[in-house]
Amino acid sequence: MFAYNLDHVALAVRDLDSSLAEYKRLYGSDPIYREVVAEQGVEEAMIAVGGSYVQLLQPLGPDTPVGRFIESRGEGMHHVALAVADIDAALEHLEAEGARLVDETPRIGGRGARIAFVHPEAFAGTLVELVELPS
Repeated sequence: MFAYNLDHVALAVRDLDSSLAEYKRLYGSDPIYREVVAEQGVEEAMIAVGGSYVQLLQPLGPDTPVGRFIESRGEGMHHVALAVADIDAALEHLEAEGARLVDETPRIGGRGARIAFVHPEAFAGTLVELVELPS
């Protein structure tokens, strides 16, 4: 079986600067990095929380996946990300178990990680991201 670890919980926000300031005011933490991931249509910031992270996602425009998410659901939890050692094997396992995949092939995300999304229909209405960090 696969070892899954919590990598991050992603929150969709309208304004990354104000959200980071509010997070710092409330929880006293600064992001460990911030970057634009144009291929995903977001600017993201990662905040370390114990051995995992909170990721804040600001859409680059209203026609991006996160932009549409905010338009339909408002700000809030977007997805849960699980770290895996071998994303290809994890996707193969999930597909064999009948899970609906958003991404059948991994792509590059923030931190240079290989990522793939599992459709919310697969489990409890929650979008799950698989993350294989670069070695």
